[in-house]
Amino acid sequence: MAYEDVLYDAEGGIARITINRADVRNAVRPRTYEELTHAMARAADDPEVGVVVLSGAGDKAFCSGGDIRDQSKRVPPVGRAHMRRLFNLSSVMRAMDKPVIAKVRGFCVGGGNEINLFCDMTVASEDAKFGQTGPRVGSIPVWGACQLLARFVGERKAREMVFTCRLYTAQEALAMGLINQVVPAEALDATVDALCSDILDKSPQSLRIAKLALNAGSDRDFYSAFFPSAELLASIYGNEENMEGITAFLEKRKPDFRRFRRAL
Repeated sequence: MAYEDVLYDAEGGIARITINRADVRNAVRPRTYEELTHAMARAADDPEVGVVVLSGAGDKAFCSGGDIRDQSKRVPPVGRAHMRRLFNLSSVMRAMDKPVIAKVRGFCVGGGNEINLFCDMTVASEDAKFGQTGPRVGSIPVWGACQLLARFVGERKAREMVFTCRLYTAQEALAMGLINQVVPAEALDATVDALCSDILDKSPQSLRIAKLALNAGSDRDFYSAFFPSAELLASIYGNEENMEGITAFLEKRKPDFRRFRRAL
C-alpha cells in the first residue's frame, strides 16, 4: 500500500508510525484510517518489531480527530462504512501482540484521543492537550471513549470529559490516569526511545500473553457496546442537529444546539 497520510519506518525493533497531515493538525480522514490500519498490521506481522510508536507530524498535534470536511458529507450508509473502518483500526491495535506507545505533542482530542485510548501507553510533552469533542460538533465518541475512557479516568471524570468537551493539560491527564508520563518537549523523543529499549529487553512471548490478558476485560466492554452505538451514531449522520455542529465548525461560529430543546 502506498502511503499518503502516514509515514512508516521500522528499525532496531521499533516500528514508528506517524500521522503525516500536519497542515490540518493531523486530522484523520478515511484514507488515514485505512493507512494506519495497514501500517499497524504491517508492524504486527513483522517478527523483528517488538514495539510500535505512534505519533503525529509536527509539534501542533498528535491528532485533532476526524477531518470535519469529510464528516460534512456523511449520511447513514457512508457512516456505517466509516464505523467498520474505525473498528478495523482499533481491532488491529488491540490484537497486536506487542505494545503500542502513543508519543503525544500538542492536541490529542476527539478521535485522536480515542486512538490514544487504543494505545497501551502514552508519553506526552508538557504542551499536550487532551479531550473529547463529539457533542460540540454534533457527534458522539462511540469508537472508544464511551467504552474505555472510564477505565482510565473513572466513571465521573469520563462523563465530564464526554459531556463538556473540555480540554485538559498534560499534567491534568497524568493526574487522572489518562497517560503515563509528562516530559518537556525537548525530552519527548529520548524518553520514548528509552521506554522502547526497556520493553525490547523483555520476553516477547511474555509481553504477548500479558497484553492479551490485560485486554480481556476491556475487550468485553468495547466489543459488546461498539456495534449498537455505532449504528445509532451512523443513523443520525446528516440530520439537522448533526449538521449544525459540523456547519458551525466550518463557519467558525458557536453552534446553536439550544434550539433543538425548544417545545414543538
